[in-house]
Amino acid sequence: MASEQSSGQTDVELVDETDHHKPVSRFTRWYRSPLFNVILVGLISFTQPGIWNALNSTGAGGQQEPYLVNGANSLTFGIMVFGCLIFAVLANKFGLKQTLIIGTLGYAPYSAALYTNNRYGTEWFVLFGGATCGIAASALWASEGAIALGYADISDRGKFTGIWLGLRELGQLIGASIQLSLNVKDGARGKVSYTTYLVLIALQCLGLPLALMISNPEKVIRSDGRKLPDPTKNKAILGEARRLWALVKTKQMYLLIPVLIGFNWNSTYIGIYQTKYFSVRARTLGSLSSGIVATLANIFWGWFYDLKIFNRPTVAKITWGVLSLLMLAVLSWQISNEHLYANASPPVTLDWDLPGFGRGFASVVLLRFFNESHYMFVYWIVGTFFDDIETLTLAVGLIRSFESIGSCLSYGVGAAKVKGMVNLILAFVMFFITIPSTTLAVLLVPERPISNKQTTADDGSEEIGTDVDRSESIGKAVPTTES
Repeated sequence: MASEQSSGQTDVELVDETDHHKPVSRFTRWYRSPLFNVILVGLISFTQPGIWNALNSTGAGGQQEPYLVNGANSLTFGIMVFGCLIFAVLANKFGLKQTLIIGTLGYAPYSAALYTNNRYGTEWFVLFGGATCGIAASALWASEGAIALGYADISDRGKFTGIWLGLRELGQLIGASIQLSLNVKDGARGKVSYTTYLVLIALQCLGLPLALMISNPEKVIRSDGRKLPDPTKNKAILGEARRLWALVKTKQMYLLIPVLIGFNWNSTYIGIYQTKYFSVRARTLGSLSSGIVATLANIFWGWFYDLKIFNRPTVAKITWGVLSLLMLAVLSWQISNEHLYANASPPVTLDWDLPGFGRGFASVVLLRFFNESHYMFVYWIVGTFFDDIETLTLAVGLIRSFESIGSCLSYGVGAAKVKGMVNLILAFVMFFITIPSTTLAVLLVPERPISNKQTTADDGSEEIGTDVDRSESIGKAVPTTES
């Protein structure tokens, strides 16, 4: 390969001079393209966390009581706190594709555990499934997020993030449709039919063969013919761990920590809210509607982030201003809903045949829309900060690790059988305190991301290095044929 450039080298690797005459077929260019690979990771996400979301969007994994499932989810995210960091380092050492394959192996056991608990009352398997899901999710999120962001050029990262997360919601849409068809006649409170789980487990088993089709970074060919470097070259685990520590100390990352921990705290409350007040078919309708609005959020923000009308700093400010104000409004409205339903006599069962259903149901849909918008915002904003795939892999691991801290704590509170109002107020407070630091992070968004290549300090330690504008790099195109 051509020798590496000096400190100004970016994530573009020049094609070997001996390769310039080798034709690359149209099929190969498509198969190795960033778009095809992001579609693959989106489909993998559909079969894994997408199905997981479909189950959890019915409230407590479809169970009658939320406490065991909240405990298992707390275990899942507890493992992810450390697992996402570990797998981010390992992905840079052993490869994104290998890490992604591991990420497809642990979700199905969790769904199988929900099935055995629903049908036979087995409880230990749910906790075991929560552990396998935590390990798999750590590997999956550390790798697929890096692929979705790192394979794309900065001008396409909004669109590619939308495709990735939008296809993930396809899992919830299909899963929820199946659930609704199987439970449409159940207008009482209770648990979802166990037949639901069998179909969803079968879908989750498709993740592994899809992961085997992913291209390694060095084989990806962008539309202009540029290739990515192999991020595993000359990597040491200890060195990557030092780079991870250096990255978390940058202003761009540590200012995002509060929003990563605090934004999604309301997800646990939504599960408790649905199991406490909604009929089975209303819960499955909620799952379907949540998938629809999340998909709309991905489409809208993916389009908005790549608009040429505004520069990227302006887009970031507009997005965060809208999200923060509307989220505060929806949470405030939900506090009034919770107060109304908690003090109702006789106890409330919200079903689409009964009056007042729209008010209680709308808040579930709105919260799901803003939660998905938050995911889009966080991954997009990190993509505006950093450019090279090695740094993005570590950054995605940090994102998921800190998000898992918040989820672990929130599901832990949910498993402790605290009142719904207490959980909701905690969600409101947690979001409110994220606003100042996230605002400061938004003010740091540049027009072009920096390339943070690994440098060596005088003491021999590795740290995040010089800021280099990616636009200065020039790569050689891969010639094509029209075959």
